Amino acid sequence: MTFRPYPGFTIATLILLAILCGLGFWQLERLSWKLGLIARVNANMSAAPLSLDTVLAMPGDEAQYRRVTLRGTFDHGKEAYAFATTGGAPVYHVLTPFRTEDGRVLMVDRGEIPREKLDPKSRAAGNVAGPTQVTGVWRTPDPPSGFTPPPDLGHRIWYARDVAAMAGPGVQLAAPVVVEADATANSGGWPKGGHTVVSFRNQHLGYAVTWFALAAVLLCIWLAFHISRGRIRLK
Repeated sequence: MTFRPYPGFTIATLILLAILCGLGFWQLERLSWKLGLIARVNANMSAAPLSLDTVLAMPGDEAQYRRVTLRGTFDHGKEAYAFATTGGAPVYHVLTPFRTEDGRVLMVDRGEIPREKLDPKSRAAGNVAGPTQVTGVWRTPDPPSGFTPPPDLGHRIWYARDVAAMAGPGVQLAAPVVVEADATANSGGWPKGGHTVVSFRNQHLGYAVTWFALAAVLLCIWLAFHISRGRIRLK
């Protein structure tokens, strides 16, 4: 048996193996974290709704995807619209300031409407006047990207849910979030709520397998090279 590997090549290979295996184990740790996050969000979505005070008192992202019940009145005169697509078709989310019984204001995403329903008069039955109650999901909206078109201020249409701008001047929000209304039907059928999307990209297992596979390939290359040079022989 012969075992005389090249020292420089072997050291370089060991360093690369350590890096590749480290990346693989890191992805496994990320996989465990992501599965825990998904489980926690699913539990939050199925739990009983909380009060506004309870949600506001939660630290960090703990409030994300929590269900909350608000009591107060909508300011329908200040509703704004966020462009989106459903099944490839354009729709608009109706975001309306909601003033709670104790005077705090939050933006509520009341749900989707088609373009022909942008005029509030076409769905006046759904714009309830006076005290009401809404239950929805607490969400921090995604920030606009460099490719997000500017808003159409004349028609109050945004392409990212910039809640501060959508609320309008002089409106102080209790939190920079959107409460996405549940599927409770509105009078007249519009807007249609219940469109909260719970989707987390989870490719960590595939990434881990890739890193470990690259480590195995590197080891095979090291072994084949030394065998071809007669530096390693099993007999």
